[in-house]
Amino acid sequence: MNYKSDTETRSYPCEVYGSIFRQKRHADIHTRIHTKEKPYTCEICGSSFTRKQNMLEHNKTHTGEKPYSCKICGSSFTRKQNMLEHRRTHTGEKPYSCDVCGSSFTRKQQLLFHMRTHTGEKPYTCEVCGSSFTHKQNMLKHMRTHTGEKPYSCKVCGSFLTTKQQLVLHMRTHTGEKPYSCETCGASFTQKLSKLRHMQTHTGEKPYSCEICGSSFSQKVNMLKHMRTHTGEKPYSCEVCGSSFITKQQLMLHIRIHTGEKPYSCETCGHSFTQKHNLLKHMRTHTGEKPYSCEICGLSFTQKHHTLQHMRTHTGEKPYSCETCGHSFTEKRNMLKHMRTHTTEKPKTL
Repeated sequence: MNYKSDTETRSYPCEVYGSIFRQKRHADIHTRIHTKEKPYTCEICGSSFTRKQNMLEHNKTHTGEKPYSCKICGSSFTRKQNMLEHRRTHTGEKPYSCDVCGSSFTRKQQLLFHMRTHTGEKPYTCEVCGSSFTHKQNMLKHMRTHTGEKPYSCKVCGSFLTTKQQLVLHMRTHTGEKPYSCETCGASFTQKLSKLRHMQTHTGEKPYSCEICGSSFSQKVNMLKHMRTHTGEKPYSCEVCGSSFITKQQLMLHIRIHTGEKPYSCETCGHSFTQKHNLLKHMRTHTGEKPYSCEICGLSFTQKHHTLQHMRTHTGEKPYSCETCGHSFTEKRNMLKHMRTHTTEKPKTL
């Protein structure tokens, strides 16, 4: 009768998770996950590793050695595993599938990250404010909001950015690159998110609704800004005069009252403006453009609100009423002039 030796039948369990290992060295390597022990150290930079193999692979980042090459495109890699994962970009193979939704991935690590969208797991926590993240990289990026670290610098203007992605987007302000195009109208954008937001102008989609009044918005940020009209919240304050505003953009425009800054200039006459849209309106005095037309009689106007005022001559609408006598008017300014007939104030004459 044949009996298995003790070596063959012995198992080594993990005391934390209960995982079973057939070999003691595998159990020892796994245990280092819990003990944080990293006995293998790089002699060049001092980085430490739980496994000797990981240290040897790391050393290649110093030597520049990339012994594993892709037979399709010739790209080289320091690790065989990275080369095999790269080859899937050519073959389209996605061997790792999500049991919940069926999504497939080229790498096991991608699947693990994806699973957190179902479980809600956020294992990486900021020690400063307690915010949690699904990816360690995202937590490290977030930490820079506390430390003020901006490790990425623009070689053109010297600006410093917090993340590499911000640097890539910033560089497009110099190059003029707009790689994301609308398939409907051809408009181009520097960011994919900006293109997706723009697409909603074609689809009419407004997925974000106000719980108080039911108003709908294409962007969540606009819905949150709108909510402040109900709550009265004005989180942005002017350090000069103390005035408060609903949005940061409103505060920035207000600050120009104090600084006198008018960053938008007319190339024709040199007139300057605090806001870009005011410059665009002004430009029409030079070009003669009248982009807003009355649907009833065809008259054209330089500004949208002029068209709305004109429409009231057709509809008979008079939305502005005198609180004293009830007389109604099509324009607010005419109502204000009328109000002076009830007071001692005389209307201004030109």
